[in-house]
Amino acid sequence: MEDLVQVLSKLPHISHPDLLVGNGDDAAVYRINDQTALILTVDFFTPITDDPYEFGLIAAANSLSDVYAMGGKPLLAMNVVGFPADLARDMLGDVLRGGYDKAAEAGCMIVGGHTVDDPEPKYGLSVVGVVEPGKQVTNAGAQPGDILVLTKPLGTGIITTGCKQGKTPDDVLKGAVANMAMLNQSAAEAMMKVGVNACTDITGFGLMGHLRSMVRGSHVGARVHFGPVPVLPGTWDLLEQGVAPGGTHRNLQAVADTAVWHPELTDQQQLLLCDAQTSGGLLISVPAHKVDALVSELVAAGTPSADIIGEITQGPEGQIEVVP
Repeated sequence: MEDLVQVLSKLPHISHPDLLVGNGDDAAVYRINDQTALILTVDFFTPITDDPYEFGLIAAANSLSDVYAMGGKPLLAMNVVGFPADLARDMLGDVLRGGYDKAAEAGCMIVGGHTVDDPEPKYGLSVVGVVEPGKQVTNAGAQPGDILVLTKPLGTGIITTGCKQGKTPDDVLKGAVANMAMLNQSAAEAMMKVGVNACTDITGFGLMGHLRSMVRGSHVGARVHFGPVPVLPGTWDLLEQGVAPGGTHRNLQAVADTAVWHPELTDQQQLLLCDAQTSGGLLISVPAHKVDALVSELVAAGTPSADIIGEITQGPEGQIEVVP
């Protein structure tokens, strides 16, 4: 994470009166007029399942998620593809079909894209969404006293890594695939209906990494309660076998200057909170007087979880206390 900051420090700072959100958030937001702003994002990654159609579904859901985290509606997308020239074309067709089907579910049109010869397959989308200017939700608006709500359980990085090692049972992988392929659309609609202060989606930097960005951007602190954090079935069994992706271990190291771990928390519990997620849920910072309404809306919308996992504190700024 610090290496990324170092790389970005070499780039010029972009400022424009119509650029409402730029570097440092889930997506960029650019105002077209008083009624419409564009949300711009791109994401892609290597396969995390052996089924090419499932890979397409998950990659598309993951790419669309940044628009939902900003409170927007996906409008258009373009395929971003790396694919070995000597690999069966049918497989690529299944990947793209998965992407098209998931985008169609979101009401988003895929209108083209770009493909390069690549020894390792990669797939994702560049996405354009829309939101009313001023109504976009960023990761930098959390306020002391806010309650933190998570809309999907953790564990996808551990489960998919276990699959590569031949340790993940089929039913556990099936549950994780369904979780990753689920859009964050209903969660986003719920939070926009209620009104919240901040939001981010949980992806490669894990819960702790993305919360770190939120508290730093908002100039606040946070407290996470481990007990109510939702976890995908089968995750603990794999953790006990020592299964965790390299990215998860790097995430744990990256938050060493941010996290204050309660001494009762085990190494496995710390790893779980840092697990590198694919197409994870939304982490929402909502005013305390609105949390019951948000949870009710999320439950009614059928989100995988609607769990209260912590709160925003006055500080120290950028610090995350984690308690049992």
